[in-house]
Amino acid sequence: MSPINVPHLPQPIAYGNKILLIGSCFTEHIGNALAEHKFDVLQNPHGILFEPASVRHSLVSYVENRKYTEADLFYLNEVWNSWHHHSRFSGMDKEQVLQGINDAVENAHHFLKETDWVIITLGSAFSYILSSNVPEQERHDLHVANCHRAPGQWFYKKLLGIEEIIAAMDNTYHRLRTFNPKIKILFTVSPVRHLRDGVIDNNRSKARLIEVVHHLVDKFPDVYYFPAYELVIDVLRDYRFYDVDLAHPNYQATEFVLEHFTKACIDEPSQQLMKQVRQIAIARKHKAFQPKTNAHQQFLKAHFEKAKELIAKYPFLNFEEEMKYFKELTVER
Repeated sequence: MSPINVPHLPQPIAYGNKILLIGSCFTEHIGNALAEHKFDVLQNPHGILFEPASVRHSLVSYVENRKYTEADLFYLNEVWNSWHHHSRFSGMDKEQVLQGINDAVENAHHFLKETDWVIITLGSAFSYILSSNVPEQERHDLHVANCHRAPGQWFYKKLLGIEEIIAAMDNTYHRLRTFNPKIKILFTVSPVRHLRDGVIDNNRSKARLIEVVHHLVDKFPDVYYFPAYELVIDVLRDYRFYDVDLAHPNYQATEFVLEHFTKACIDEPSQQLMKQVRQIAIARKHKAFQPKTNAHQQFLKAHFEKAKELIAKYPFLNFEEEMKYFKELTVER
C-alpha cells in the first residue's frame, strides 16, 4: 500500500453535531456508519445524486423550503416521477409522490437550519440534460438527477466544465452559509468508478471534481476535503478491493475508508464512545440458535443495562429500538 497523509479536521465532528450528507451512493456508506453509531444524521433527502448541478439544486431547495407541484412531475412507465429525485420517490399516486417529496424537503429545511456539518460526495462531472426530443408535457430545461429509464434520446450528456462546476458549488456555499452561518462543509469524491463513461472519460470526470473541490477548500473558510477517492484508488490500488463489477469498492475497502474517516474527522471523545455504541449495535444484530438459554438471556439483560447506562450518561443517544429488542426477547423466569 502507498502511504498517505490524511489531514485531521481542525474542528472534528462530534456527538451532538447535526450532519447532513448528500451525493453519490458512497455518501451512504459514510452516512450509514454514522447513523449506526447514533450520530444525528440526515442522508440524501432527494435520494442518491451524482453530479454537481443536482447536488446544488437539492441543497438550494432545502434552503428555500421549495414546494414542488404537479408541474415538476412527469408520468412514465406507469408511475409519476420527478427529474430532481431518485426513483424511491416515484409512485402511482401523484398526490402521494408530491407529499413524499415535499415532506422530505421540509424536513431537510428544518434540519439544515441547525446543521453543523454538510458532507458532500460528488460522483461524476457528467450531467444528463433534457433535450428537445422530450414530449412537450414532460419538458423541463434542467439537469436531471435520475433518468428513470426514460428513452435515451430524451437526453444529451455533457461533461461539465471546471468553471461551470466551480460556479455551481460557489453559489451553493454562499446559499448555505447565509442560511446557517455555522455550517462547515466536508467534500469527498466518490471512489466508485463510472465505467459506463469509459475509463478515459471517468478519469477526466473525477479529475474535474477533484480540481473543483480543492479550489473551494483553498478559497473558503470551513470547507475541507476527505480523500476517500485517493484512499481507494491510490492507497489500496488493487482489484481485490472491488466488488464483482470492478466499479464499486467492496466491504473491505469501505471499512478501510471509514477507519481513516473516523481517525481524521471525528474527535477523540466521540471515537471512544463509538466503540461502546458499536457493542450495543453488534449485540442487537446477534441471532442466537437457542435464545431461551440462560447464557443468551444474560447476554440480553447485560446489553439492555449497558444501553440504559449509556443513555443516562449521554442523553443524546437513542437506543429505543435496541432496548425494545433486548426487552422483548428476555424471558421472565
